[in-house]
Amino acid sequence: MRRVRNTIELKSDEQIELMRAAGLVVAAGLAAMAAAVEPGVSTLDLDAVGRRVLREAGATPSFLNYHGFPAVICASVNAQIVHGIPTASTVLAEGDLISIDFGAIVEGWHGDAAVSVGVGSVAPEVARLSGVCEASMWDGLARARPGGRLSDISHAVESSIHAAGDYGIVTGYGGHGIGSQMHMDPHVLNYGRPGQGPKLTPGMALAIEPMITAGDPTTQELADGWTVVTADGSLAAHWEHTVAILEDGPWVLTAPDGGRAELAARGVELSALAQK
Repeated sequence: MRRVRNTIELKSDEQIELMRAAGLVVAAGLAAMAAAVEPGVSTLDLDAVGRRVLREAGATPSFLNYHGFPAVICASVNAQIVHGIPTASTVLAEGDLISIDFGAIVEGWHGDAAVSVGVGSVAPEVARLSGVCEASMWDGLARARPGGRLSDISHAVESSIHAAGDYGIVTGYGGHGIGSQMHMDPHVLNYGRPGQGPKLTPGMALAIEPMITAGDPTTQELADGWTVVTADGSLAAHWEHTVAILEDGPWVLTAPDGGRAELAARGVELSALAQK
């Protein structure tokens, strides 16, 4: 496989198709876990759903034992932004917002995505926070096209969030390259000026994952060494998809439809490889 600047992995079409297989496992797992979200369910219960989906698909978890992480999902509730550890004692309540982050490996190739899910009936401002985060992710994904620059994605995410209202953008964490490993170069910021950074090149695959807050975006890491929370206790939302950049456009590998509907709404066509 080729590399850009000796650090960014470029995949062949065949390798991207294997990443699509992993991405579909991730999509199935997130759909099953989202359907299981309700008051009284623990985050460890959701982890069990993720394990079942992986087992039935014959896939390997990306997260389990990654630098010692003890679960197959990250489950982050309310003021938790990312990397929450599932436990039996973390029980969801009506009105909560949970981010579920899930990764899978198929034949050595990774898929990674996250959704934020409201528990039961949530307040309108909670639903809007999640919706703004999700829309900013898709606005970023729409810029994942050859010939641009990495920060074009970052700028699109930031502009989308700022246009929606007074939300905080978490700055200490962001997206990443993905492929034969879960976390690879380049790091993808969720803010910045356009036209900066590496050129977007066919064969790149990126995980785009905005994290926003209803209040101050300053973060703290808890004593467990994983869970990241808002310092002021405000609510957070997190969405993520893995996208491949191809000669003729993007392919959202962790979206069941490849991203067709959301990208079309933004005037972007899927790569022909996604339509085979």
